[in-house]
Amino acid sequence: MKILLAEDDQKMADYLTSGLVESGHSVDHVTDGRDALSYCLYNDCDIAILDRMMPGMDGLSVLKAMRAAGKDLPVLFLTAMGQVDDRVEGLSAGGDDYLVKPFHFSELLARIVAITRRQQDTAETTALDVDGLHLDLLARTATRQGTLIELHAKEFAMLEILMRNAGRVVTRTMLLERVWNFNFEPNTTVVETHMSRLRAKIDKPFDIHLIHTIRNTGYSLHGPR
Repeated sequence: MKILLAEDDQKMADYLTSGLVESGHSVDHVTDGRDALSYCLYNDCDIAILDRMMPGMDGLSVLKAMRAAGKDLPVLFLTAMGQVDDRVEGLSAGGDDYLVKPFHFSELLARIVAITRRQQDTAETTALDVDGLHLDLLARTATRQGTLIELHAKEFAMLEILMRNAGRVVTRTMLLERVWNFNFEPNTTVVETHMSRLRAKIDKPFDIHLIHTIRNTGYSLHGPR
């Protein structure tokens, strides 16, 4: 894939470019935030890796300007600004992921693949169906056996992930990352709480349960086997 790398530290940029090219990607590198914004607005690429602190325009301002212009290019922040408030600010502004320096290059590669895969899945699918359960991704509605099911935003997001991976195990970590954008263990029961509510709506009123707990791992959505 084609990647824009906006990084003003030349040593870091050389390291990243070398690794990404060796992994089969094409990389365009800029060192100034204004150049990064111009590139994103007028060129095609698959993902942008932005540093937060750059001359000309900081990475956060670059992202905000892109989103204001209607550009939905996936953005991964790669930065030394790693406080919780920094991460929240970056993700809330429309960033797709946030990785703090120092980092493992293998993790960076994995996150790039995950981000672009999510976008491709979204672009190609408008509805999901599993054993009488229907999810309309455009109307944001869920129905089972013709009965409309009211879901809150987080419940809808969890169900979408489960249905996209129907028959496979979805780990608690995957749900935390994709629904809540947590890339660390927050020591919370938020997944279990929302899953319980989702089950009460999706399974409880019906004879056949579709959401199954995989002990010490996560969840799987499927019909009778």
